[in-house]
Amino acid sequence: MSIDKSIDFVSINIALITISDTRTAENDTSGNLLEERITSAGHKISSRKIIKDDFQQIKSALQNLSKQEEIDCIITTGGTGLTGRDTTPEAIKKIADKYIDGFGELFRQISFNKIGTSAIQSRAVAALINSTYVFCLPGSTGACKDGWDEILKYQLDIRHKPCNFVEIMPRLNEK
Repeated sequence: MSIDKSIDFVSINIALITISDTRTAENDTSGNLLEERITSAGHKISSRKIIKDDFQQIKSALQNLSKQEEIDCIITTGGTGLTGRDTTPEAIKKIADKYIDGFGELFRQISFNKIGTSAIQSRAVAALINSTYVFCLPGSTGACKDGWDEILKYQLDIRHKPCNFVEIMPRLNEK
């Protein structure tokens, strides 16, 4: 993966949501890991929340944050598994304008190389909601590390070539 150092870095505003019935500000290790990596990369955390694994709360939080003009991207951690309370992908499906199918496919490929067939249990997804990028990662720190270090760190860097999500942000509202 190539970073073109002749291009100036562009910091974006990222909202971070932990989706969990058990996480608190004191034990949100996945949220803390993502916040550290996001800010170390030069981006800004414009909002950070912990919400319950509840379909309506997830949907509402994503809709509200995606309507805030200063937020360019939302990253969630948690709620992507197979248990009855894991409803993040279902909430995304109800409100997404477009899906970024390759994100989940690539995430599972990276996971497969690390955890084998257990990667099949991941329902990591990505979409555009109100022209805001939304990336939904599993709740484990390992999954968040892989999602950021192997995909998002590059795709959210305008210097990444041959293409990236940041360079097309001005065109997301085209008709």
